[in-house]
Amino acid sequence: MRTEGGRDEVAVRRFVEHFAMTFADLGFPRMPARVLGALMAADEPGLTAGEIGDRLGVSAAAISGAVRYLAHIGLIVREPVPGSRRDVYRMPNDTWYVASMVRSGAYQKIADVVSEGVKVVGDETTAPGRRVAEMRDFFHFMQAEMAQILERWEEQRQRGVRA
Repeated sequence: MRTEGGRDEVAVRRFVEHFAMTFADLGFPRMPARVLGALMAADEPGLTAGEIGDRLGVSAAAISGAVRYLAHIGLIVREPVPGSRRDVYRMPNDTWYVASMVRSGAYQKIADVVSEGVKVVGDETTAPGRRVAEMRDFFHFMQAEMAQILERWEEQRQRGVRA
């Protein structure tokens, strides 16, 4: 079924479900992945919970936890609909960059917690201490590298370069 703009809505729904399944296979919660896919594929700038539910074939109530989760991690924004008690959910203008920045702080938090573990399991001269220290070092490395990756991404995005 094609829309006036020539879009194949069946193919769009397949994409959204494939997107969600792929994200779920990588550990992302399934319903938030479906909601994210639906918002990414929407022609409209934002959708209400009811509209998202209609597109996914689920109730607006089923969408509630998913949009709360996505807003919490910075992948979507919730805005009130003027003159209504409803909210609309939309993608921020720079979603992936913002989400990556939000997550980049997680690397440091993990490194900090793991650093405590090195001391607890018996310093770096023990086998568990070396394993935990390597994990700590990896997350310190990720924290340092993420800043550079985000800078390069922003430069590429500003130039309009596509992969």
